[in-house]
Amino acid sequence: MSDLKAADTGSPAAGPPVPGRGGPRSAGTRRAILDAARSAFAARGYEQTTIRAVAAQAGVDASMVMRYFESKAGLFTAAATADLNVPDLRAVPAEERGEVLVHHVVDRWEDTARDDELILLLRTAVNDEAVAKRLQSVLGELITAPIAALGDPDAAGRGALVGAQLLGVALCRYILRLEPLASLPAADVVNAVAPSVQRYLTRPAGQWPA
Repeated sequence: MSDLKAADTGSPAAGPPVPGRGGPRSAGTRRAILDAARSAFAARGYEQTTIRAVAAQAGVDASMVMRYFESKAGLFTAAATADLNVPDLRAVPAEERGEVLVHHVVDRWEDTARDDELILLLRTAVNDEAVAKRLQSVLGELITAPIAALGDPDAAGRGALVGAQLLGVALCRYILRLEPLASLPAADVVNAVAPSVQRYLTRPAGQWPA
């Protein structure tokens, strides 16, 4: 425990920013908490995971978890979205943006090293209002923000439609396991969904397909 607490006063941690309240000096502690949280949530689910259990696994006091993440919902969301790696659509030809966006999200879902973090977030959001609100924020960062960066005044509407499309795929493929979608190769899923997302990105506002 002493080593982790020392991270609050030691040298700033290298690498990308670590989610949670606090500056670079507490990054090592926050990273240890997030690693423990991912393991706990994946093994026990959201309801059965406690702040105390995560703290014990990380080797810190429960109060420190609350200090950095405020609540279990905050900890859960940070653990599930620590590395969104938001795509930069500005570097992509306009006609390829739908495919790139879908490919980015599906690749994340298919990455077993992530323990289906966004899928876990979706599953939990159905029954927890706080997590649902945080999922909305995550979708805004992952989908709407890259569209807005293109200077599109309709980014919010387009992002909502793209998000609905992708969450529907996630629900049916990874949670409900609806066949044949559940068994399709990931590349086939991208090819099937990308044209719809491309239309959402390019059609004039009010003319999106139902």
